[in-house]
Amino acid sequence: MARPKVGLFVTCLVDLLRPNVGFAALKLLGDAGCDTAVPRAQTCCGQPAYNSGDRADAAAIARRVIETFETFDYVVAPSGSCAGMLRVHFPALLADDPDWAARANAFAARCHELISFLVNVRGVTAVAARCDASACYHDSCSSLREMRVRNEPRKLLATVSGLTVSDIPDAEACCGFGGAFCVKYPDVSARIGGDKLDCVSRTGAGLVLAADLGCLVHLAGLAARQNRAYQFRHVAEVLADETETPPMGTPS
Repeated sequence: MARPKVGLFVTCLVDLLRPNVGFAALKLLGDAGCDTAVPRAQTCCGQPAYNSGDRADAAAIARRVIETFETFDYVVAPSGSCAGMLRVHFPALLADDPDWAARANAFAARCHELISFLVNVRGVTAVAARCDASACYHDSCSSLREMRVRNEPRKLLATVSGLTVSDIPDAEACCGFGGAFCVKYPDVSARIGGDKLDCVSRTGAGLVLAADLGCLVHLAGLAARQNRAYQFRHVAEVLADETETPPMGTPS
């Protein structure tokens, strides 16, 4: 059987802040039997423009992304937020464009969040990784509500040697990042994030895992400002056994 061609949508935050997540995603996809490429022409998914009400620029970005990834069997992103933009919002943005509506729908059907793709499409049931830590898992709003991803990361994390994972109380509550929300309403965002960190403290875990880097960067920065001694990792780093890079929240 031919190996599927997968285009990795790296995401801006991974590219600029945490490249190790991209390398971890490549390893996981390779181990799952995929031929994966990272198109150099890829850009932002357009979410900042979309969330700011700039539908024209968001639609232009959507067309560019579709053109860049259209030849792949699947498009995979290590982010529920960006995957949600590709899968949910691109078709809505281009619904009234007769030249692009069908292409957007066909493209969206091939787009997946990384961990759900591994479990639900490639049938991955276990990973060969070790992480000696007590962790808790944060569900991002986009992963839960747009991509319907919840059990998949927990299923694979349960197979990581040495790792125990707890659910965070009030797990479905937002962390306060919300893309541009944390910039427009920093005080509200910090309050929401503080509530999330209070819930983290109730788990007794020292490591916070999530599948969206935006949530992790937001919570790690807030924890540092509040002198809370938590560490933060993207779930892909742990599943791929790519933990040589210090976790976020570790003093430099």
